[in-house]
Amino acid sequence: MENTKKLLRVGIVGVGNIGSAHMKALINGKAPEMQLTAVCDIAPDRLNRFADQAPDVARFSDYRDLLQSGLADAVIIATPHKLHPVIAIEAFRTGLHVLSEKPAGVDRMSVLEMNREAERSGKVFGIMFNQRTNRLFAEAKRIVSSGELGEVKRSVWIITNWYRKQCYYDSGSWRGTWSGEGGGVLLNQAPHQLDLWQWICGMPTSVRAFCYNGKHHRVEVEDDATIFTEYKNGATGVFITSTGDYPGTNRLEITGTKGTLLLEHGRLLHRAFATDERNFCLSENDEKNPITETVMEDTPLNGHVEILKNFASAVLHGTPLLAPGKDGIHELTISNAAYLSAWTGETVPIPMNGGRFLEELRRRQAETASTAEHRETDNGEYKSRWNTNW
Repeated sequence: MENTKKLLRVGIVGVGNIGSAHMKALINGKAPEMQLTAVCDIAPDRLNRFADQAPDVARFSDYRDLLQSGLADAVIIATPHKLHPVIAIEAFRTGLHVLSEKPAGVDRMSVLEMNREAERSGKVFGIMFNQRTNRLFAEAKRIVSSGELGEVKRSVWIITNWYRKQCYYDSGSWRGTWSGEGGGVLLNQAPHQLDLWQWICGMPTSVRAFCYNGKHHRVEVEDDATIFTEYKNGATGVFITSTGDYPGTNRLEITGTKGTLLLEHGRLLHRAFATDERNFCLSENDEKNPITETVMEDTPLNGHVEILKNFASAVLHGTPLLAPGKDGIHELTISNAAYLSAWTGETVPIPMNGGRFLEELRRRQAETASTAEHRETDNGEYKSRWNTNW
């Protein structure tokens, strides 16, 4: 009997580092409902890397030709950050579904335009926030959203195990520059944690940040940053990240009135209080507030593949997206606000002045003469550093 199972025809724009890994995953059938039909890259060597394994896959050097080819129902965008909104907007206008790599873009104004175009198109729009598939973060979100933690009082995330050697930045002249990359650790390495932070704890009302450019490396952009946030209910948050700490730390602690959460070393520790801390604080007896501890261990999985499969299911069956593309603006707003705060020395309110940020960013980009040269060796494998690294 003929197999009539419907497949989502997919084109990939950009088959460098992460794009080649998506390409190889689709060739090897890791996302069974996806069929790779086209790829695009400006570098012939990357474009033809897997030609022998996928001879029927069409190849393009201009993404516009791929979008207009009629060979794909959806595109995965894995280009430099600043091109994500540009290509996504054209894809939506062509009638294609879009799965974009993170971050959603470099500035929130272009991402807002992309989100509006996605809504107008009615197409499925996803973003590669693969760490949302991690069961520990999903459980932390459930606990906070359900009210089990009570009123959130404070969150602290130390995420410094993004250590990079100088040769990483030297691997491409676009790396570590304002014009080529658009930012440093906040824009390149930490978007996953910034997304998870707001996904679990909500968006702040203000941001004050200190970003240190080239503190540990020969780069223009920040490789060390500390963000302080305030929230509508009076809660506060601290986010510390760096590519200069070895071996670094990944520790998220959330304190609420009914308990605390601690995520570290591949486990989630939930301490639940018998009595709300606010009531316990005001009580006049000397009794202790009993604590019940629950531990959940991490179960490693390939989050990238899980997002690919979820995206295909969303298009073909209407399955809810684990990471809707419109959510990309939230973590980008935090990093944009952090940059603007560091540049001006001011506390930046949320929503923020996107025009002012863009003006400041363009001034820094104008001082950089960057090319898109890329010298990394891409073998089409998902790198361990892209997963949740405890």
